[in-house]
Amino acid sequence: MSLTPQFLDELRSRTLLSSLIGKTVKLQKAGREFRACCPFHNEKTPSFYVNDDKGFYHCFGCSAHGDAIRWLTDQRGLPFIDAVKELVQAAGMEMPEQDRHSAEKAERAKGLHEAMADAAAWFTEKLNGIEGGEARGVLERRGIRAETARDFGIGFSPDSRGKLKEALKHYGDPALIEAGLLISVENKEPYDRFRGRLMIPIRDARGRTIAFGGRVIGEGEPKYLNSPDTPLFDKGRTLYNLDRAQAAARKAGRVIAVEGYMDVIALAQAGFGEAVAPLGTALTEHQLERLWRMADIPLLCFDGDAAGQKAAIRAAHRALPMLQAGQSLAFVTLPEGMDPDDLVRTKGAQAFEVLLREPQGLADRIWASELAAEPTDTPERRAGLKKRLMALARSIGDPDVRDEYVAEFRNRADALFAPPQREFRPRQGGGTMGGGTRGGYNRAGKWQPPEPPPSERARSVHAGGLDPILARAVLAGLIRHPAEIARHMEVLGSLRSASGALGKLFEAVIEVALEDRQLDSARILTILARSGFDQVAVDLLRADTLPFSFTKSQMVDEVRAREDLKEAIEVMVTQPMVDAALAQATAVVAEHFTEDAFARQVSLLQQRQELQARLANLMLADEEEFDD
Repeated sequence: MSLTPQFLDELRSRTLLSSLIGKTVKLQKAGREFRACCPFHNEKTPSFYVNDDKGFYHCFGCSAHGDAIRWLTDQRGLPFIDAVKELVQAAGMEMPEQDRHSAEKAERAKGLHEAMADAAAWFTEKLNGIEGGEARGVLERRGIRAETARDFGIGFSPDSRGKLKEALKHYGDPALIEAGLLISVENKEPYDRFRGRLMIPIRDARGRTIAFGGRVIGEGEPKYLNSPDTPLFDKGRTLYNLDRAQAAARKAGRVIAVEGYMDVIALAQAGFGEAVAPLGTALTEHQLERLWRMADIPLLCFDGDAAGQKAAIRAAHRALPMLQAGQSLAFVTLPEGMDPDDLVRTKGAQAFEVLLREPQGLADRIWASELAAEPTDTPERRAGLKKRLMALARSIGDPDVRDEYVAEFRNRADALFAPPQREFRPRQGGGTMGGGTRGGYNRAGKWQPPEPPPSERARSVHAGGLDPILARAVLAGLIRHPAEIARHMEVLGSLRSASGALGKLFEAVIEVALEDRQLDSARILTILARSGFDQVAVDLLRADTLPFSFTKSQMVDEVRAREDLKEAIEVMVTQPMVDAALAQATAVVAEHFTEDAFARQVSLLQQRQELQARLANLMLADEEEFDD
């Protein structure tokens, strides 16, 4: 088939654009043009204009622009040739004659579409029949209502090698094999591909069934089985639920990409009809392009487990070369171990909406991922972080966006690794620092360490919730590096009133530092021995088995040990506060669920996970470095 420019111009001239667009958009006459609120983005003041004389539409708000063909491809998601065919039919024209090969291909595709439609109807019939009882039970347990199952065309394939083949035998085995419904094995009879599975039709943008996803009933592998690529189906170019999500995305002003079929179905049932999913693979360039045609900043909401978050960062990297001004991705992070299906079933639609309102930007996701990939405790590792970030930024094709990312990552790195600015305070009275809040020498020439201010954090810490292993490691580190006691006096001071042996030992160590600044490990041990802590202190110095740099007797990097000790102290003190606040927030949510309460619970859960990740990074890095 040859669609010449002359043919397409004739087609456009015979199409009244305002009538075509007016089928789905309410137009108002404005002189010789028509205007409306733009269907491609949310707005309150009309900036979308249709000009029949010139044959194009244009939005002065989002720059959407095109003709009748572009309208059908962008607004309805039709493939180009399908858009042309629809306009040709409406205009009373004839499509140019196809060459022999194209005609044969079109005829074969028509037969395959019919076979897939009949297969979908057969699967639905089986779900609602006697054989589908167990499959219906699966849907009920998943909370999928009967009307939702009907809307998505869910069906059931009996555990048989030949029932579908027999039901569709009039198409012939070759056609059913080509459609992916039968499996062909050399020297054997073809047999049904899907057996004993919940069947989920996969449809194209026009709503035609082109493939299936089959979920196993009960135990078995694989859990999900998709149709193979066929003349109708290319899984790398297809998004599940695209046909239904297009209109919903325009109305909602967003599109949500999730991992699986059941997530999409559960979200649609909960009122989020704008959800789509890739088909068992990472998001491809073609799928990203399709998402960007539906929204400028698609929301990626993958599972909260490690695999889901790895899939999210892979999508982020894949999107970078394709970025354009105003076009990006955003990421919605679910509580660990949950997927969208779990969340809306257990917490409701309102809880999911709370997360959607505060997504993480693409630049933030990439920055956080690279920062967590390796420690940044040495100049070489900091240089490695900067090199990785610059490589990612420079992969962006659009020069303006690329320059913005380069500048953004450079500024973040400079701010993170810049030396802390010291606050200037003039000395007062005999060399003592102002107000007695900073360390200095008193009039007798004796060192006076800083006094802990009555800060909210210091008053609120309860050492009874300390992690005993981490606290033991910190105490060992303080004895190994006595100068660090004064450096962290404000935080450590809040632990002096802690109950139990840990609290008493922290108090003793701090009192030693208050008496004398010129300390080394041997002197601390001597003073602690007089206070009855001799054996405890000696045991702490035998803490080489603890996986922290600051507990080691043979130091590899003194600077690193001090910085690791600082990080460990912060985690040790902060973790009990976060745990207590999280427990309180969880109780509030259980007693009276509100958006604000749930948002606070999620925020605290994320803080707790971040603290655990910081501690794990310290431990894992040290285990590798000090492993003999």
